[in-house]
Amino acid sequence: MAEDGEEKLLATVQHIVQTLGSSDTMTEDILKVFSNYDGRLSLDKLYAAPVVPGGFGSDGSDDDEEDFGGGNNYGDEPIPIAKPVTDYDVVIDALSPGSIANVHQIARRMVDAGFGRECAEAYAAARRGFVDESVARLGVRSRTAEEVHASPWEELEFDIARWIPAFNMVFRILIPSERRLCDRVFDGLAPFGDLAFIAAVRTQALQLISFGDAISSSSRAPERLFRVVDMYEAVRDILPDLDPVFSDPYSAALRAEVSSMCNTLGSSIKGIFMELENLIRRDPARIAAQGGVIHPITRYVMNYLRAACGSRQTLEEVMEGDFGANGGAPVAVDPDRPTSSLAVHIAWIMDVLQKNLDMKSKIYRDPSLASIFLMNNGKYIIHKVNDSELGVLLGDEWIKQMTNRVRRWSMDYQRATWGKVTTVLQSGTPGIGGLPAKAMLQKLRMFNTYFEEIYAAQSEWVIADDQLKVDIRAAVEETVMPVYASLIAKLKSSPETGRDLYIKYTPEDVVAHIQHLFEGAAK
Repeated sequence: MAEDGEEKLLATVQHIVQTLGSSDTMTEDILKVFSNYDGRLSLDKLYAAPVVPGGFGSDGSDDDEEDFGGGNNYGDEPIPIAKPVTDYDVVIDALSPGSIANVHQIARRMVDAGFGRECAEAYAAARRGFVDESVARLGVRSRTAEEVHASPWEELEFDIARWIPAFNMVFRILIPSERRLCDRVFDGLAPFGDLAFIAAVRTQALQLISFGDAISSSSRAPERLFRVVDMYEAVRDILPDLDPVFSDPYSAALRAEVSSMCNTLGSSIKGIFMELENLIRRDPARIAAQGGVIHPITRYVMNYLRAACGSRQTLEEVMEGDFGANGGAPVAVDPDRPTSSLAVHIAWIMDVLQKNLDMKSKIYRDPSLASIFLMNNGKYIIHKVNDSELGVLLGDEWIKQMTNRVRRWSMDYQRATWGKVTTVLQSGTPGIGGLPAKAMLQKLRMFNTYFEEIYAAQSEWVIADDQLKVDIRAAVEETVMPVYASLIAKLKSSPETGRDLYIKYTPEDVVAHIQHLFEGAAK
């Protein structure tokens, strides 16, 4: 009788091995689990035990072999990469209903016989191989934090591009399907189903999580923001769906690991914004931008912030410190509230940028060119703010203040460049209390000298914004032409000058020259 009982036990174990072992390696692992538990289940006896037709959990067909890929020799052939999946509302049934019913009956017998933990371990060993192979097909490779930190960003971008769909595939399809299968196999056999489930999926889940943590703790260079935001959104959006999957005490820790990764990614996004501030501060004020053009740091920061606003909802959430705490629901954004944490942070970055530009303007020896530089950059900033959600975040008052700055810089330019010109042109009135013709001719010669110097220099300067260029030229005409035309008229009407009066620049000539200012050296 004892021998009959041992034979039945050996046969049962063989059935489990045949059903769950999808490869020679997995079969070996399962056999070792049993042999280590009980001397009656030695490897020699298990290998010698007869194989029952149909096998454990089989309905007599070859379906199980197809379910687990038996006979495909995956260990000897390259594992192909799966095609991308966009619809994650899918459940994988890895075993046929008949097989599941048979496996459930065997699991119940083993639990009743006191082999519940061994059954869970054997089941997990088999399913772990399936999970490992499935993740390998997604093209995700295991990498240590040190390897991630040492990798160039271009390589990490490629890895992230694969990680995001793989993360969704594993946590939205693969793991929930494993939970569903486990619940059916171990129905009514708690806690062995929970133990089997977490043992089957934990390794690959932690591999994906460790990559996310490694990215979070790596360099916070500003260009990494957008990919990190993509990762954060993928993790945040999946958190609510994990609650029913990781509801038992054994898998709750894994759910906490995913939530923790979401927090670290959110903190990384905050850190990247702080690094943007540091990047601006560190940008040296050594070489002046020729012609007072828009500085590269201005273009970089404004285009960066403008692109970042494409993820405004997520950035609002991160800056508020929620880190997906709302169960994946985005925080409400008030479009008329430029006082959110994100808005305050961007306003601070703009202030840091302006201080940097003020410092750079001091490189110019000519105060007029410094004013042109500030106007160019200020106008560019206003354009980028008005043309994006930055305008909503910064608010109308901020835009108004920036516009007033540009207007003030324009007035500074007028005073620095044309103030001495208009002073020279002041001629008083002819006759009593006025200047003699000789003095007015001297003023005309001084004007010609000043004007030629200004034109030679400022025709090569640049005002990038067409409307600003029109406005500055119009302001110059309004400042210069009345006094210049008045001086010419007085000289022509003076009896001391006579017909020998030589006027190098007619008022029309001066206007024509003004219209060619700020065209740039190339023109």
